[in-house]
Amino acid sequence: MDWRQLLNKQRLGKPSASSRETRSEFQRDYDRIVFSTAFRRLQSKTQVFPLPETDFIHTRLTHSLESACVGRSLGKIAGRGIIQSNPDLFRAMDLHSDDIGAVVSAASLAHDIGNPPFGHSGEDAIAEFFLSAEGASYIDGLTDAQKADLQHYEGNAAGFRLLTYTLPTQSSIGGGLRLTYATLGAFTKYPRSAHRMAEPRKRASTKKYGFFQSEAETFKTLAGGLGLKPSAALPGRGWHRHPLAFLVEAADDICYRIMDLEDGYKLKLLPFSEIKSLLTGLIDGLNTEKLAAIYDEREKLSYLRAMAINCLVQQSAQAFVAHQDGLLDGSFDRPLLEVIPGCEVIRTIEAVSVKQIYAYRKVVEIESAGFEVISGLLEAFLRSVFNPHSHRNRKIAQLIPAQYLSPGLDRERHRYTVIMNLVQFVAGMTDTFALSTYRTIKGIRLPTV
Repeated sequence: MDWRQLLNKQRLGKPSASSRETRSEFQRDYDRIVFSTAFRRLQSKTQVFPLPETDFIHTRLTHSLESACVGRSLGKIAGRGIIQSNPDLFRAMDLHSDDIGAVVSAASLAHDIGNPPFGHSGEDAIAEFFLSAEGASYIDGLTDAQKADLQHYEGNAAGFRLLTYTLPTQSSIGGGLRLTYATLGAFTKYPRSAHRMAEPRKRASTKKYGFFQSEAETFKTLAGGLGLKPSAALPGRGWHRHPLAFLVEAADDICYRIMDLEDGYKLKLLPFSEIKSLLTGLIDGLNTEKLAAIYDEREKLSYLRAMAINCLVQQSAQAFVAHQDGLLDGSFDRPLLEVIPGCEVIRTIEAVSVKQIYAYRKVVEIESAGFEVISGLLEAFLRSVFNPHSHRNRKIAQLIPAQYLSPGLDRERHRYTVIMNLVQFVAGMTDTFALSTYRTIKGIRLPTV
């Protein structure tokens, strides 16, 4: 693959890239994401702890902002390295390390934009609904590939849809947020479709999928514009990753591995001594005198967290530059955090988090309730659209925003599109809105006027 194509400034749905003196095209991508409705909703979506009662626990919004900061640093540092190895090329392209940092930052900012309510359990809830007898009845008659989109529902693919698809009822201008090809390529960590997901998924880029059948042609166009290398293992439905997607993945991994420890401490799930031991294992040349001069445990933890993130950023950027040739020809396909000096400590942090944070009883209880909420909403809304003859169903259909009702489409001939729009409505809900809507339609709590 070639950096001249990989850093394509062309905007999806636009005939040519425009020129701006105040902001680069990639900085404009970042700003468009920040001002989007889907991004704003992340403030009330679960990161690890659903429906937190305190304001110091991370949501998808704060995690996304932190990932964007780390992504910017990763892109700038790695960018210096790849520019040094290709100075004439980047000079001719008039691109600098700040531009690469901007691409990674924008893609990192959007990386969770498609996540449904209640975190990853929300994805599982949607998939399980369509695997159930009731849910499967709605997708009878769809192609196997279309069924796979719903029975292996994936937030990454939902994010790609939000960024690239415009509901016809909202605008005749297509292309979603109309981001640059480079940012969309860096965003797509899993450049493959859902069809035949049971295949071996040993490579980092194939363990999940990144686009629905509804956006398959869009991604094919994007891959062509970026010069992404087709995957020999997935002919016609898979490509090798955009190299900058590895930095986006690293930004996400660094932030949630480290910040989840901090949330665990604040909720008294992990003692300070254990977190200190884990973080110091990641830090090269820790200034013990400075640490001793900080008296408050929380401030000590903040200092250790900052130092650990800095070391992981440096190591990950160095690994990216060292593996640049493999990233460009597609032979390197592992998370960067697996090939850095701190990889063993990262694995220990993961094991501790799974055992002592993610299994926290309140988290499990709310995630379990999320299955009921999401499946209940899907069942109610699908029934209201596909069986509009009862008074009850017609009332429930009135609760669905008009843009998701696919007016003018024949429900049977365009069943896949109708279902995808309804799923997009449910998946786009915040945790609190999903819960309140479920309570309302089930008669558990009535709204006041």
